[in-house]
Amino acid sequence: MGNKTDEFIEKNRDLYIKWLLDFCEIPSVAAQNRGMTEAVAYLEDLFQTAFSLEPEKLQTEGFPVVFAELKGKSDKTLSFYNHYDVQPEDPVELWQTPAFEPDIRDGKIYARGVADNKGNLIARLAAVHAIQQVGEELPVNIKYIFEGEEEIGSLNLPKFAKEYAEKIHSDGCVWEFGYRDADGTLQVSLGVKGMLYVELKSSGANTDLHSAQAAIIESPVWKLVWALNTLKDKDEKILIPGFYDDIEPITELDDQMLSHYQLDEAALLNKLELDGFVLGLNGHELKHKHIFEPTCNICGIVSGYTGEGTKTVLPSEATAKIDFRLVPGQDPEKILQQLREHLDANGFEDISILVTSSEMAARTKPDEAIVDAMISVAKQYSDKEPNIVPNTPGTGPMYELCQALGIPSASFGVGNFESNNHAPNENINIDDYIEGIKMVAALIFEFSKKFETEGSVR
Repeated sequence: MGNKTDEFIEKNRDLYIKWLLDFCEIPSVAAQNRGMTEAVAYLEDLFQTAFSLEPEKLQTEGFPVVFAELKGKSDKTLSFYNHYDVQPEDPVELWQTPAFEPDIRDGKIYARGVADNKGNLIARLAAVHAIQQVGEELPVNIKYIFEGEEEIGSLNLPKFAKEYAEKIHSDGCVWEFGYRDADGTLQVSLGVKGMLYVELKSSGANTDLHSAQAAIIESPVWKLVWALNTLKDKDEKILIPGFYDDIEPITELDDQMLSHYQLDEAALLNKLELDGFVLGLNGHELKHKHIFEPTCNICGIVSGYTGEGTKTVLPSEATAKIDFRLVPGQDPEKILQQLREHLDANGFEDISILVTSSEMAARTKPDEAIVDAMISVAKQYSDKEPNIVPNTPGTGPMYELCQALGIPSASFGVGNFESNNHAPNENINIDDYIEGIKMVAALIFEFSKKFETEGSVR
């Protein structure tokens, strides 16, 4: 299978590149409701072109999920979760070429969404197309689940997953993302952190005031700053009572995996032009904090006047956006309750909390068939051992779509160390993209073999 399919992919690389370029021309920005209908239409046309198949548009309260199933010769099913929405292109002035006018230069494709997540989405369609074009029968059933709200928090996916649990069931799911380290080593990721994203708001007078009134009128900005200072200390410890209580203990196998996980500290610091990491950490302690520990991060603070020159003003309100990255065992609903109780106990009862995103953490056991298959394929296509990431520090709706339904999931993909997700000049390497198509094709057969030799999902 591999050689024949790989040869077809190589001969048709221009076709598969065109599929991706055409898709990246569509500004499918869910946050702004731009290009979403066009993106769905493009996927419908591509399924027709590639498989003579009309996908289903499964309706949600937001943008639809594009779903398709292709039958294989066994009763086992491999699913692919991806998303067709992308981040806004701002700041546009920092792009070397327009974000939605894909550009090829120096062996890379530059476009908004090319790495997150359209490159992986198209690669996974192209792989099955190539298998069928060389006359091979799919060894397992294939399901495609493409949502349109990942970049705005997958607000409707939990309800969707419950409503369509039987329809989307599989024996293993290939998750949406995947990257290579700075030295080209392929990452295989087994999970994601969870998330609680909130906006804290402090209010004062019913209007902004002359700053001379600061002598007698309480400042909502200072109140918010004081509240924020109670959340975390200088040693990076989160001070909300009970915050750490439910974290699942790190197993011996987890610790072994962490010892093999590669984090190129020098390359990362060099890329970011920094002298060091928080608390001066390095080595095993740094990796442990990066992968296994939760965070409390201030994403932004807004209040008052920040324009050119001076304006002596006492603002009437202040807001801060905060994300808590959570690890397995932590429930975002419980963390929210603990946050509220903590603020109240410290005299900040009048600071309001608005929840904008909430996700459970998810992690797949390393001995699952989907993980074995990914590692086997990664070794086939590289002379380097893959970098096994116990869970990525990022967040996605993996738990709702997979672990909550008993579906093991893992990921690898076509991104690179400098893909610039969510940033200007987002990119992927063309060679990584083409090899990614080949690896997905190989994975489908390798996944099938795991059940032939072992008989069932472990």
